[in-house]
Amino acid sequence: MSAPSREWLLEKDGYLMQQLEKFAPLIARVFIGGFFLMAGLGKLADVQGFAGYITMGGLPAFLAWPAIIFEILVGASLLVGFKLRLVALAGAAFCVVTAVLYHNNFSDQIQMIMLLKNFSIAGAFLMFFAHGAGAYALDKNAA
Repeated sequence: MSAPSREWLLEKDGYLMQQLEKFAPLIARVFIGGFFLMAGLGKLADVQGFAGYITMGGLPAFLAWPAIIFEILVGASLLVGFKLRLVALAGAAFCVVTAVLYHNNFSDQIQMIMLLKNFSIAGAFLMFFAHGAGAYALDKNAA
Protein backbone atom coordinates (compact mmCIF):
# COMPACT_ATOMS: atom_id res chain seq x y z
CA MET A 1 0.00 0.00 0.00
CA SER A 2 1.43 3.36 -0.97
CA ALA A 3 1.63 6.40 1.27
CA PRO A 4 -1.13 9.01 0.91
CA SER A 5 -0.40 11.74 -1.59
CA ARG A 6 0.63 15.19 -0.40
CA GLU A 7 -2.50 16.65 -1.96
CA TRP A 8 -4.69 14.34 0.12
CA LEU A 9 -2.90 15.38 3.32
CA LEU A 10 -3.37 19.08 2.61
CA GLU A 11 -6.88 19.12 1.17
CA LYS A 12 -9.69 20.42 3.38
CA ASP A 13 -10.89 17.01 4.52
CA GLY A 14 -7.43 15.46 4.69
CA TYR A 15 -5.97 14.13 7.91
CA LEU A 16 -3.25 16.78 8.27
CA MET A 17 -5.69 19.64 7.76
CA GLN A 18 -8.08 18.15 10.30
CA GLN A 19 -5.31 17.87 12.87
CA LEU A 20 -4.09 21.42 12.19
CA GLU A 21 -7.60 22.81 12.52
CA LYS A 22 -8.04 20.88 15.76
CA PHE A 23 -4.80 21.99 17.43
CA ALA A 24 -4.20 25.47 15.94
CA PRO A 25 -6.51 27.32 18.37
CA LEU A 26 -4.84 25.64 21.34
CA ILE A 27 -1.36 26.49 20.05
CA ALA A 28 -2.38 30.10 19.40
CA ARG A 29 -3.89 30.34 22.89
CA VAL A 30 -0.69 29.00 24.44
CA PHE A 31 1.47 31.47 22.49
CA ILE A 32 -0.58 34.55 23.30
CA GLY A 33 -1.72 33.40 26.75
CA GLY A 34 1.84 32.61 27.74
CA PHE A 35 2.95 36.02 26.50
CA PHE A 36 0.34 37.81 28.62
CA LEU A 37 0.93 35.64 31.67
CA MET A 38 4.70 36.19 31.52
CA ALA A 39 4.25 39.93 30.96
CA GLY A 40 1.93 40.27 33.96
CA LEU A 41 4.09 38.14 36.25
CA GLY A 42 7.21 39.99 35.10
CA LYS A 43 5.71 43.31 36.12
CA LEU A 44 5.31 41.99 39.66
CA ALA A 45 9.10 42.24 40.03
CA ASP A 46 8.95 46.05 39.74
CA VAL A 47 5.44 47.36 40.29
CA GLN A 48 6.74 50.85 41.15
CA GLY A 49 8.74 51.01 37.93
CA PHE A 50 5.72 49.86 35.94
CA ALA A 51 3.58 52.47 37.71
CA GLY A 52 6.07 55.12 36.61
CA TYR A 53 5.88 53.83 33.03
CA ILE A 54 2.08 54.04 33.10
CA THR A 55 2.24 57.73 34.01
CA MET A 56 4.34 58.41 30.87
CA GLY A 57 1.23 57.60 28.82
CA GLY A 58 -0.91 59.99 30.82
CA LEU A 59 -2.62 57.41 33.02
CA PRO A 60 -2.54 57.47 36.84
CA ALA A 61 -0.01 55.23 38.58
CA PHE A 62 -2.69 53.45 40.62
CA LEU A 63 -3.68 51.57 37.43
CA ALA A 64 -0.48 49.50 37.66
CA TRP A 65 -2.06 46.80 39.82
CA PRO A 66 -5.27 46.50 37.76
CA ALA A 67 -3.18 46.27 34.57
CA ILE A 68 -0.95 43.57 36.05
CA ILE A 69 -3.93 41.57 37.31
CA PHE A 70 -5.64 42.01 33.93
CA GLU A 71 -2.62 40.65 32.05
CA ILE A 72 -2.34 37.65 34.38
CA LEU A 73 -6.05 36.85 34.14
CA VAL A 74 -6.10 37.24 30.35
CA GLY A 75 -3.11 34.94 30.07
CA ALA A 76 -4.64 32.32 32.35
CA SER A 77 -8.00 32.52 30.57
CA LEU A 78 -6.35 32.00 27.20
CA LEU A 79 -4.28 29.07 28.41
CA VAL A 80 -7.30 27.16 29.70
CA GLY A 81 -9.88 28.51 27.24
CA PHE A 82 -12.32 29.96 29.75
CA LYS A 83 -14.72 32.80 28.82
CA LEU A 84 -12.52 33.32 25.80
CA ARG A 85 -14.78 35.44 23.61
CA LEU A 86 -15.31 38.05 26.32
CA VAL A 87 -11.64 37.99 27.29
CA ALA A 88 -10.68 38.30 23.61
CA LEU A 89 -12.65 41.52 23.19
CA ALA A 90 -11.11 42.98 26.35
CA GLY A 91 -7.64 41.86 25.26
CA ALA A 92 -8.02 43.41 21.82
CA ALA A 93 -9.09 46.73 23.34
CA PHE A 94 -6.19 46.59 25.83
CA CYS A 95 -3.69 46.01 23.02
CA VAL A 96 -5.00 48.88 20.90
CA VAL A 97 -5.12 51.32 23.83
CA THR A 98 -1.61 50.45 24.99
CA ALA A 99 -0.32 50.71 21.42
CA VAL A 100 -1.78 54.17 20.96
CA LEU A 101 -0.74 55.50 24.38
CA TYR A 102 2.74 54.02 24.69
CA HIS A 103 4.07 53.24 21.23
CA ASN A 104 3.21 56.39 19.29
CA ASN A 105 6.71 57.69 18.51
CA PHE A 106 6.70 56.87 14.80
CA SER A 107 10.27 58.14 14.32
CA ASP A 108 11.56 55.37 16.63
CA GLN A 109 11.71 52.06 14.76
CA ILE A 110 11.46 50.01 17.98
CA GLN A 111 8.29 51.87 19.00
CA MET A 112 6.82 51.31 15.52
CA ILE A 113 7.53 47.58 15.84
CA MET A 114 5.89 47.54 19.29
CA LEU A 115 2.84 49.37 17.89
CA LEU A 116 2.50 46.84 15.08
CA LYS A 117 3.04 43.94 17.54
CA ASN A 118 0.18 45.23 19.68
CA PHE A 119 -2.08 45.60 16.63
CA SER A 120 -1.14 42.08 15.52
CA ILE A 121 -2.04 40.64 18.91
CA ALA A 122 -5.31 42.60 18.84
CA GLY A 123 -6.01 40.93 15.49
CA ALA A 124 -5.38 37.51 17.01
CA PHE A 125 -7.75 38.37 19.86
CA LEU A 126 -10.42 39.30 17.31
CA MET A 127 -9.94 35.92 15.64
CA PHE A 128 -10.48 34.26 19.03
CA PHE A 129 -13.62 36.34 19.44
CA ALA A 130 -14.90 35.33 16.01
CA HIS A 131 -13.98 31.63 16.12
CA GLY A 132 -13.85 30.68 19.79
CA ALA A 133 -11.33 28.76 21.84
CA GLY A 134 -11.30 25.56 19.80
CA ALA A 135 -11.70 21.93 20.80
CA TYR A 136 -9.29 21.86 23.73
CA ALA A 137 -10.78 24.45 26.06
CA LEU A 138 -12.30 24.50 29.51
CA ASP A 139 -15.35 26.36 28.22
CA LYS A 140 -16.79 23.93 25.70
CA ASN A 141 -19.26 26.57 24.50
CA ALA A 142 -16.34 28.75 23.41
CA ALA A 143 -15.69 26.79 20.23
